[in-house]
Amino acid sequence: MLHEPNYADLRQAAERLAGVAHQTPVLTCAAADRSTSARVFFKCENFQRAGAFKFRGAYNAIALLSASEKRAGVVTFSSGNHGQAIALAARLQSVTAVVVVPRDAPASKIAAARDYGAELVFYDRQTENREDIARRIAREQGRALIPPYDHPHVIAGQGTAAKELFEEVGALDYLFVCLGGGGLLAGSALAANELSPNCKLIGVEPERGNDGQQSFRLGRIVTIPVPDTIADGARTTHLGEHTFRIIRDAVEDIVTVSDRDLTQTMRFFAERMKIVVEPTGALAAAAVLQKGFALTGRRVGVLISGGNVDATTFGELVAR
Repeated sequence: MLHEPNYADLRQAAERLAGVAHQTPVLTCAAADRSTSARVFFKCENFQRAGAFKFRGAYNAIALLSASEKRAGVVTFSSGNHGQAIALAARLQSVTAVVVVPRDAPASKIAAARDYGAELVFYDRQTENREDIARRIAREQGRALIPPYDHPHVIAGQGTAAKELFEEVGALDYLFVCLGGGGLLAGSALAANELSPNCKLIGVEPERGNDGQQSFRLGRIVTIPVPDTIADGARTTHLGEHTFRIIRDAVEDIVTVSDRDLTQTMRFFAERMKIVVEPTGALAAAAVLQKGFALTGRRVGVLISGGNVDATTFGELVAR
């Protein structure tokens, strides 16, 4: 039985990732500071290996498998970024990987996972249960199941992004974090509690996929239907057991943004900061830039979670 992750796990994950994961840049933007009357620091995980923060947790989780588990290989389920991350992390550690992926996942994410060497198993997210499929494969093939967020080693790995941010810029008043299943937010909470204990954590998810917000308000995990949102990485239906316990105790609030907020934020990043951010990756920034939070004079961190969006889709979204 795996124990609940803590900061020691996060620190050890950072040691495993040293020289493997990119220490992604922290960018600032005068226009963002002016519009918020704050000092805003953007941690750009869109520049991470495999294009998203997910590489951190995937690599850490595979690295902690036993030799026999590595020989048997791994399986996961993912709408895209975690699948890519597992595929690359497995290849780097000479481990085979199977990724259960929805048929309607972005083509660029499917192609990347395949290019990294993973075997893909497709499913219909409206009628089939991806976790059941992955568990069956794990049972039949003897593979280790590494879920996309609800796993202590994944959470610890994801938290290294926030750890790097705090170590580079110092204590923050607020940290806004994209929220799907909760791995990044939970890991960020572990980092904040140790490195910036007065920092208020705000999770941000799509309006149409606010299972995390409902869970936070009610004090129990709420499951919703698959949400219809352009933030494909946040089309989760519920938080995880591990992630919810950490989020419930450590997060200040969970807020939502609209798809329109996301496209406006993607356009801002492209025009003003010259970077490509996928819809899910823009969640946290959309809350800061579009929702009018009272941030005057504050030091604000924003985690940009990923940049995996194909060129045609990106063009269509920012042109809206």
